[in-house]
Amino acid sequence: MTSEPQPPYSPQPVRHRFRPTAEDTRLLRLAVPALGNLVAEPLFLLADSAIVGHLGTPQLAGLAAASALLATLTYLCVFLAYGTTAAVGRRIGAGDLPGAVRQGVDGMWLGVLLGVVLGIAGVVLAEPLVRLFGASHEAVPYGVTYLRVASLGQPAMLLVLASTGVLRGLQDIRTTLVVAASGAGANVVLNLVLVYPAGMGIAGSATGTVLTQYGMASAYTWVVYKAARKYNAPLRPDREGIKQAAAASVPLLIRTIMLRIALLAGTILAAKYGTEALAAQQVAWSLWGFLALVLDALAIAGQAWISQALGAADVAGARRATRRTMQWGVVVGVLLGLAVLATRQLFIPLFTDDQTVRDLLGQVLLLEVLFLPVAAPVFVLDGILIGAGDGRYLAWAGVATTAAYLAAALASYGLDGGLTGLWWALGGFMLARLVALGVRIRTDRWIVTGAGPGGGSQGTDAVVATGEVASVTQTP
Repeated sequence: MTSEPQPPYSPQPVRHRFRPTAEDTRLLRLAVPALGNLVAEPLFLLADSAIVGHLGTPQLAGLAAASALLATLTYLCVFLAYGTTAAVGRRIGAGDLPGAVRQGVDGMWLGVLLGVVLGIAGVVLAEPLVRLFGASHEAVPYGVTYLRVASLGQPAMLLVLASTGVLRGLQDIRTTLVVAASGAGANVVLNLVLVYPAGMGIAGSATGTVLTQYGMASAYTWVVYKAARKYNAPLRPDREGIKQAAAASVPLLIRTIMLRIALLAGTILAAKYGTEALAAQQVAWSLWGFLALVLDALAIAGQAWISQALGAADVAGARRATRRTMQWGVVVGVLLGLAVLATRQLFIPLFTDDQTVRDLLGQVLLLEVLFLPVAAPVFVLDGILIGAGDGRYLAWAGVATTAAYLAAALASYGLDGGLTGLWWALGGFMLARLVALGVRIRTDRWIVTGAGPGGGSQGTDAVVATGEVASVTQTP
């Protein structure tokens, strides 16, 4: 698996005006494939829903409970991708190509080990977990069947997450797009064949997804294997390396849990306002999540860029990368907000015929338009600090801002602020995160240069001179 060579990292003078530059092209070449990758992965469960839905309502309800659990696990384990992106990018910037591959391999082994543990837990605890996620009595057997089969794919799924981070750190994001898109297509075909012609029912849907996950994991492993062979990096498990990867992941896990708590709290409180409010909340959250993918793509590009700059000890370049990605984030956030504002009356009727839900949704979407220019730099700064390896600060900031959000949301509920009151609390949450991350980024405490623990740097000039950053995943 190969991709077009990326331009090697080299320090550039700081620019202050927002004018198109060659580095904008580089940023977009990272962000656009990352967006495709982010959009492709949710298609797994979407395809499962469309195919299983024709088996019957109990089967679809069982899938809903099982897939909600699996989606939560994937969301919580995204630190595997984020952590390896930052670690690999730093070593690339420092010129330590063998070390970059070695650290990526450590992250992949961590993903496999964690996947084995979660997979066993999913098989053994399938029934109580499906019940916990709200499946009805008639839907439970189908949810249990799906979860037990799908849990067998957890080692592959988490290996995919870690491998994606490795290639992002190497700035080979195009390969991740190809693998994700191919996997989404294969998933649809396999599920259709196994569910209907093969007559496996909901178990066939889970089996198709598991086979796809192992296929994707194999593709990523092959790419990393070629890089390891090229740079004589070991592929065997390294206990200390895996322990370091796990330790570095803990703060990112805490950050992610805090964000998940905020999401669940909003949904729980919205449900207390009635069915119409919960329905409007579901659509509004779905749209917010889709728009967040666009901003996440910029954040991922920022992670890869900033980690290489800091690895190369180019502090001015790190500052430039931060400023430029921020500028793009604000521009994209404003454009997304304007797009929602201009089209909301067209797409709201597509989601519901209930006029009460439509009215509530219209009010909430206006708040989304207002909050997007605030959320955009939050997403970008989050990515920048992840790329810088500033996970501990992100964890503490996440705890503090989530606590503030919960207090505001509960106060809004106590004052009967309705669904819009909850979204004003969310706007305050985004503003609090912007302040917390903005204050940090204006200091130098997040700027730590070099390859990281145990890194033996060859020096930036060695990488730039050979152009090996561009070809680390290419065939030897």
